[in-house]
Amino acid sequence: MAARHFLTLLDLERSELLDLIRRAQQSKAEVKQGILKPTLPGRVLAMIFEKSSTRTRVSFETAIAQLGGHAIFLSPDDSQLGRGEPLEDTARVLSKMVDCVMIRTFKHEKVLRFASHSDVPVINGLSDSYHPCQLLADMQTFFEYRGNIQGKKVAWLGDGNNMCQSYIQAARLLDFSLTIACPDDYRPEPEIVESAAGHIEITRDPEQAARNADLVVTDVWASMGQEQEIETRAKIFSPYQVNRDLMSLAAKDALFMHCLPAHRGDEVSSDVLEGPQSVVWEEAGNRLHSQKALLELLLGVRH
Repeated sequence: MAARHFLTLLDLERSELLDLIRRAQQSKAEVKQGILKPTLPGRVLAMIFEKSSTRTRVSFETAIAQLGGHAIFLSPDDSQLGRGEPLEDTARVLSKMVDCVMIRTFKHEKVLRFASHSDVPVINGLSDSYHPCQLLADMQTFFEYRGNIQGKKVAWLGDGNNMCQSYIQAARLLDFSLTIACPDDYRPEPEIVESAAGHIEITRDPEQAARNADLVVTDVWASMGQEQEIETRAKIFSPYQVNRDLMSLAAKDALFMHCLPAHRGDEVSSDVLEGPQSVVWEEAGNRLHSQKALLELLLGVRH
C-alpha cells in the first residue's frame, strides 16, 4: 500500500479533518490530566529542516515522544543533503529506516519530489506555498473557543503567502468565508483562489476584510528568505496592520490569531497581540496536540 502523505490541507477529507480536530482536543485534555497514551511505541520520525524553526521542531519532537516514539533532527549541515545527495536518494534511504518524515523547506516542489520517492508518510512542515500543520492548530483553536467554524467569516490581513493559501484550503474544506485584504502585487496564487470559488473574496481594503469577522489572522510581512525586502514590504503593508481600530470593526467576540513569531508594531500592534481577543499562545501550543493526531492518522492508529 502506498504511503499516505500530508503535503497540503486538501490531503484530508472534510470528515477526516473534523475527526483530527476532535482527536487533538481529546489528546490535549488527556495531557492536562497527566494521561499519556503511547500509541506509536518505537516509531521513528525523521525531521528535515532546510528552514529553521522553534515551534515546528519542539512540537513534533514532543508529539512523537508523548506517543512513545522518537525523533531524529536532520539539517543540511549534518546530512548528505548538504553534500549534494539528490533529494530523491535521501527520500529512498530514509524511508527504509524511519516510519515518517517531516520536511520543512523553502520550495514546495522539494516536498513533492521527496514524497514521490518515499515509502513512508511525508509531512509538509512548511514550504513557500503551504503551511498545513499550522492550519490544523488554528482550526483546533477556533473550535475550542467558538465551536464549528462553518458559516463564519475569517479575515486575512497582509501577504497572500503560504499561510494565506492554507487558509484558502481550510475555507473550502470547512465551509467558511475568507476575506483576504492584501496589496495587488501580493495576492495568493490565482489557481488556489479559483479552487475555493464561492468561499473567497479578495480586497485591498483592510477595513472591509475585518468588518464583522469572527476571526482575524495575520502573519509577518517578510518571511525567512525575504530579509532583503523588509523595508520595501514594511511600507507596502503598513495599512494592513492589525491594531485596536481594525479589531473594533470585527465581531464583538472575534478572535485574533498569528502563527508566530510576531513583530509587534509591524503586522500587529502589541495591544492586540497581548489583548483579550488574542489566542496566539493557545494556538501555538495546539501545534503539539494537532500534530499528535496527525501522526496517529498517517501511521494508522485507530480510536
